[in-house]
Amino acid sequence: MGKLALLHMLCGILIFWTVKAEDAYRYFTWTATYGIASPLGTPQQVILINGQFPGPRLDLVTNENVVLNLINKLDEPLLLTWNGIKQRKNSWQDGVLGTNCPIPPNANYTYKFQAKDQIGSYMYFSSTQLHRAAGGFGVLNVYARSVIPVPYAKPAGDFSLLIGDWYQTSHKALRQILDSGKSLPFPDGLLVNGQKQSTFTGDQGKTYMFRISNVGLKTTINFRIQAHKMKLVEVEGSHVIQNLYDSFDVHVGQSLSILVTLDQPPKDYYLVASTRFTTTVLTTTSVLHYSNSQIPVSGPVPAGPADQFQWSLMQARTIRWNLTSNAARPNPQGSFHYGKITPPRTILLANSAPLISGKQRYAVNGISYINPDTPLKLADHFNIPGVFSLDSIRTAPAAGPPHLATAVLPSSLHEFLEIVFQNNEDTMQSWHLDGYDFWVVGFGSGTWTQDSRKGYNLVDALTRHTTQVYPKSWTAIFVSLDNQGMWNLRSAMWDRQYLGQQVYLRVYNPTASLANEYGIPTNALLCGKAAGRRP
Repeated sequence: MGKLALLHMLCGILIFWTVKAEDAYRYFTWTATYGIASPLGTPQQVILINGQFPGPRLDLVTNENVVLNLINKLDEPLLLTWNGIKQRKNSWQDGVLGTNCPIPPNANYTYKFQAKDQIGSYMYFSSTQLHRAAGGFGVLNVYARSVIPVPYAKPAGDFSLLIGDWYQTSHKALRQILDSGKSLPFPDGLLVNGQKQSTFTGDQGKTYMFRISNVGLKTTINFRIQAHKMKLVEVEGSHVIQNLYDSFDVHVGQSLSILVTLDQPPKDYYLVASTRFTTTVLTTTSVLHYSNSQIPVSGPVPAGPADQFQWSLMQARTIRWNLTSNAARPNPQGSFHYGKITPPRTILLANSAPLISGKQRYAVNGISYINPDTPLKLADHFNIPGVFSLDSIRTAPAAGPPHLATAVLPSSLHEFLEIVFQNNEDTMQSWHLDGYDFWVVGFGSGTWTQDSRKGYNLVDALTRHTTQVYPKSWTAIFVSLDNQGMWNLRSAMWDRQYLGQQVYLRVYNPTASLANEYGIPTNALLCGKAAGRRP
């Protein structure tokens, strides 16, 4: 009996520690519907989540598990993607058409994912049917665990700002414009948190965090606060050297966090967002209200930068990784130094805007992406032929007419890549990679060559998930492919993504192992050639 009692006690201790070791679970039920709002003063149809526009703010703590049941009450299939959440070993939950079947109308899907080893400011949005132009987006913040120090004092308050361009035209009408072979018109205005004007209140002398994400469709936005300096502290999950700025360019799909000390006389001040690199400049203002203010906002609205691309490029080069700061885990950021690794392979991706069959399309290396009926991830899992080919796109631009295809780039788990985004167009570009952060090692004008590597930052380049590429220029990144799965590499400008400026990166290991990738979810939606199969 003594041995049996001891065995029971040991089993109980083991069960206790197993339960204690698992990170917390958060449960949500969200319902997507249409509703009426007046973001620019005129009533229009928008997408609501739980009756809210923008959708609910999703606040998590590092390593928390999310179980989120999404009910689709729209008249079209729907997916949400969690922009910047790495979905470690779990591209099954990425929420894009290459990995997931969309949720049919009057149906639901339960996302299950973890904010694994992340901290920072992010966002979510609908990835289907140009829904992003109607709403379906919201704030996603991942806060540090209490045992992990961050490199700044706890702010007195925390404000999240979704800034972006906006159309009064419905998303269905905008989609018809793109489907007809035309480009989108210029946006009608800018919004901050779904409104023309918002108010943010704080106490004089205290410091507040402003988390800013550009959730718009196509326009870089400059953000500034009248009479106040902004201290940049975090960019898409990375702590940075804390420089002060008068204004900051936020490109499409990007997120960042700034600290602002209310160190001015008590009154109200403008918060300003305005478009960059556009002939017509759209501007929207909100209010920073000192709690002891009796003076309304006044004076001229602070102007944005007078210079264009060169100013923005020089600012981008000032953003450096804080190598001594803790990350989401209790160790300095990074377990190896990226600058000491020579990438064995380079992928050069050139964007373009060709006409194909007389219609406007956008392409990468001459390939304009088309979504197959069967998600790539399901086709890969079930070995379904005819959905995609691993030789569908070249790893460098090549001669030949542009054409439509389902572009997939093959790669191996633990491969270390150099990817160069070559922009030969006279327009701003923005690129995003799901499942990863990457090091932005270089910006340059003209055409990238191997000699361009001499100007790379191999010491403290920023790691992030979305990077800008300036007109007639290039941007180079390094990425360590340590996350197996099928990952979307796309233009963050949603009209370009919709009309084909995207590819998928297949990060593959021929030996199946739960140590590298989770199995297909038991609740996976199956469609196309995967319909009727068993998860």
